[in-house]
This record gives sequence, C-alpha cells and structure tokens, in this order.
Amino acid sequence: MTEKKREPFRLLMLITAPKLAEKAAALFEHGRVPMQYQFYGRGTASREMMDMLGLDSGEKNVMMSMLPKSFADEMLRKLKKDLRLGTSNTGVACTIPLSGGNSRLIQMVEYACAQRETQGMRRGNMQENEFQMIVAVVNQGFSEDVMAAARPAGAAGGTVFHSRRVGSEESVQLWGISVQQEKEAVMILSRKEEKLAIMQAICEKCGMDSDAQGIVLSIPVDSVVGIE
Repeated sequence: MTEKKREPFRLLMLITAPKLAEKAAALFEHGRVPMQYQFYGRGTASREMMDMLGLDSGEKNVMMSMLPKSFADEMLRKLKKDLRLGTSNTGVACTIPLSGGNSRLIQMVEYACAQRETQGMRRGNMQENEFQMIVAVVNQGFSEDVMAAARPAGAAGGTVFHSRRVGSEESVQLWGISVQQEKEAVMILSRKEEKLAIMQAICEKCGMDSDAQGIVLSIPVDSVVGIE
C-alpha cells in the first residue's frame, strides 16, 4: 500500500498598509487559517514617491502563515479581491516554497485545512515564477543605502525590519571582522531578470567590506499578487 503523497506547503506573506491589517486578519480568520504571525516594518519609498502614489504612511504590517499550496493559492485570490491589492496604498502578497517543517506542526495545519469545505479552485490573476525575494541584512542605519543602490538596478521598493544579530563571537573573529549587533533587514520583490543586477549593486555599495557589512541572498517566490 503506497503512502498518500503530502501536498507541498507554502509560506504565505502579506505586506500591507496598517489600515488594512484588521481586514486582512478577518480574512485569515474567516478562511480558518490555522496559524498566523504578524509583525511590523516600514516601506522604503521616498516621500516624493509616496505623495505621487497617494500613500499615507511608510509603516507596514506583515502577516505570515504556513499553508498547503492549494489553500495558499485560494487565500492569495481572496486577498487580492477583498483588499484590492495592486491599487494605491494597499499592499502585495506572495507565496514562498517551504522544504520542511516539524511534523506536529504540519499535521496540525493539514488537519485544520481538511476541516474546511472544499471550494472550486479557479485560476486567478496571479503571476507565477516571475519573481524572487531579495533579502539584504545590513548594519542599522544602512537600509536607505541599500535602496539607493537597488533602485537604479531595477528595484521598485522594499520593506525594512529591525533585527539583532545572535551568534558566536569566536566565529566572527575568525574571519577578522567586527559585526554590529543591531541590524536592518531589507526585503525586495524583484523580477527574475533583474535579480542579479540588484544583488550585485547592493553588494558593491553595502557588502561585507563596507561599513554596512551587508549579507545579500535571494529566495524563490511561487506566486505574487498586488504587482501589476
């Protein structure tokens, strides 16, 4: 007897304006999304760009959840429709492939999703396999330098989060570098064909040999809504 193949999982990420955060949370609750995490960041658009686009704040709410792929695709369509993602001062949502997770968590999510009434799956207006998520982790105060380097290379904007480095001081000293504890992480959604140029531009200005001491990496993105 062959074991039933497990459906692949996705990390669903929504980056939205604070005024839509409660509505987004209600959509997740109504959709019986079993696990949700919410934290806060800020956008990187200039004041002139925000005025031109009609944006009222650089503050961002980020919501994340782990879901089976079919459920994540369904939620993307609901978020796009009900939050009108892609219009002024709304946000963007994407799914990121996951390669694993602890078994009890996966079983809990699968059970919760199985209790939902099955709905017809329609192809929505999602852009697949065209984007990558670029993540640049730099010393505090250098996020604007990251975006100054990334924009001429094709980046439209990004989201910044404050973080703190944890790890072994001995391993850092082994490489002969001094690492600042307070960090900023900049996330940029980029089209695949622009990814390399953006990453190279960031590394040239904010790489490990600069005062920013930046680490730059990219993550594959499965589907995106909110970018037209």
